[in-house]
Amino acid sequence: MLDEAEQIIMTPKGKTATTTTLLVERKKIKQDPSSSLHVAGGEHKGIVINKNTSDTGTLEMDQMPPDLSLSFRVFLVNSATGGHTEENRTLSFWFKPICHHHEKPSMTQEFFQKLVHPKEFPRDYVGFIKKIMKLMQNSYPLIQKIQIELKLQENTELPQNTSLSKDEHLEELKKIEITEDEVLKIIESSYPNPITVEHIAKERHWDLEDVKNHVNKLQEKLLVKSLDHGGFTRIETNSVQVVKQMPIITKARQPTIAIITAQYCEKLAVDALIDDKETFVRYTTVGESNVYTLGNMGPHRIVCTKLPTIGHTREAMTAAGNTITRLLGTFQDVDHVFLVGIGGGVPHYTDYSRHVRLGDVVVSHVAPDRRFVYTYCDNATKTEAGVFNFECKEYCPSRFDIQETALQLKQECESSKATPWVKFINEGSSHLDTDFVRPSAESDKLYMCVGEHDIIEVAHPSVPEHLKSMEGVPRLHLGPIASGRAVLRDEQLRQAFALRCSALAFDSEFDSVIESVIGNCRECFAVVRGVADYRDGTRRSEWQGFAALAAASVTKAIVSAMTSTS
Repeated sequence: MLDEAEQIIMTPKGKTATTTTLLVERKKIKQDPSSSLHVAGGEHKGIVINKNTSDTGTLEMDQMPPDLSLSFRVFLVNSATGGHTEENRTLSFWFKPICHHHEKPSMTQEFFQKLVHPKEFPRDYVGFIKKIMKLMQNSYPLIQKIQIELKLQENTELPQNTSLSKDEHLEELKKIEITEDEVLKIIESSYPNPITVEHIAKERHWDLEDVKNHVNKLQEKLLVKSLDHGGFTRIETNSVQVVKQMPIITKARQPTIAIITAQYCEKLAVDALIDDKETFVRYTTVGESNVYTLGNMGPHRIVCTKLPTIGHTREAMTAAGNTITRLLGTFQDVDHVFLVGIGGGVPHYTDYSRHVRLGDVVVSHVAPDRRFVYTYCDNATKTEAGVFNFECKEYCPSRFDIQETALQLKQECESSKATPWVKFINEGSSHLDTDFVRPSAESDKLYMCVGEHDIIEVAHPSVPEHLKSMEGVPRLHLGPIASGRAVLRDEQLRQAFALRCSALAFDSEFDSVIESVIGNCRECFAVVRGVADYRDGTRRSEWQGFAALAAASVTKAIVSAMTSTS
């Protein structure tokens, strides 16, 4: 009598000039030495290679659709020649009947991330298949079967600007050539603070005379203007009143909601959705200048400001905190605070319901197992055992007025498939330029680094049939938002931290701003982030304008749904 034991069996299912299909399954077999099975021993005991393709022994399961599928493209660079091979790889998963439906996406996501871990990514077919078999054998007993399809593609150019794993912000700045557009971006980033040509030149290591020439051209185009003490600032498209002190605002016109932005495009997006607006700018040569746009959103009076920061240093964010103190001191009736702008999404490679992609919007909210809406990672370390330790600061509002309204809005939209923010996106677009138009869906590429030079492009999860009509519409997600250069510098750290804190998005360190909001006794706040990249929103991306408008539009939808206290 031959013993039967559960083994991990690999069977070739088919091969053409460009495609190879393999099956890795878990089943019990008889240890028959005369069979066509190659049974491994030693450290690979339990691994079996089936030399025949005719009998897979899983006809019934083959006729069943997979529980989940995941596709990705691999770009492997030949270090000797510089050439690369591109191929599509599709993994289809079947699980044991005892595996709960809700466990399958998370298990598949975790399996995939371990499979493509940068430090252990298999560099050849044998290593790739072997790693799948060993993961099934040692770590995932509930996976019954995985079908692997490898399809070679014709050589194409490597995708550009796809590095996600290293902290490239300073390197990017060094490589940027001076142009009118780049000089204008720096002036807009500083707005409403004036900035000198000397500061611009020093910030980007550009020639001073070149900066002066570009600033002069921007002045001729009426895009920037000079102020006292040699500073330059952006000329707003809306009418602006320059004041030494804010005029007295009557009680009936006092704002009760503050919207805080950090980038110029974010301020433009919010302003485009404010009705009956008027903007005041107070310039100063000492400390921070201030810009306040007042008006209406739905039944509420609004004040919108922009943080006068340059870059994303901790010092700059501290200065921004001072600006918040001045804002909330000036407008003391403000009871609700929104931090609105762009950020980076946390993708899910297998579960559409948890996948945050470009153009979507995340509103800060507690996760089921968390008690914070925003977290900042101050330090991250890794033990010899490979366990990550994170030192964090966590923030949560005392009142959840905004979050409760956002949740109700999300539930109503999912049940009726009505998305009021789309109306506001269209409204804003009519007042803004083409930088705020939604880019092509084809430009939403999801990459992972699997080594110093090698990357893979992962397909987005498939849209469920009942939601096909909503494809291309920004989706609203509720969950924690995270930040911190300690984790942003490395993709694996970022993924581990996102998993640890259940984060759906990252942004560029707004902890000091939130601390200032809380310190000024504002109990109700939310962070709203339109997704412009898969990092923290700071990568140069054609999605930044649309993401800013999407965030502003969701904010207006929430504000419009909030009960007026007047």
